[in-house]
Amino acid sequence: MSDISRRPTTAPHLHIGMWVTSDARIRQELLPNGRYEEERDGRKRAYTGRYTVTGNHIDYFDDLGFTATGDVRDGILYHEHLVLHRER
Repeated sequence: MSDISRRPTTAPHLHIGMWVTSDARIRQELLPNGRYEEERDGRKRAYTGRYTVTGNHIDYFDDLGFTATGDVRDGILYHEHLVLHRER
């Protein structure tokens, strides 16, 4: 792995787009500008903030002040206790 692939980035990357739980109750969009918006049970923008990507690891910095992490493995986003699939 090169040093470049280990540097955090908000530049365009493979994980941009909408990610959704199997029951569609949670929808998380990773925006190309390094921001995210999360909808929960139909409540749009329930959580918003910024994120950085290092390889397949995502660090979230919510606007309310808390942090979270996620990892993309085999096309699935594991975000804390959530399992999200890319929306097609």
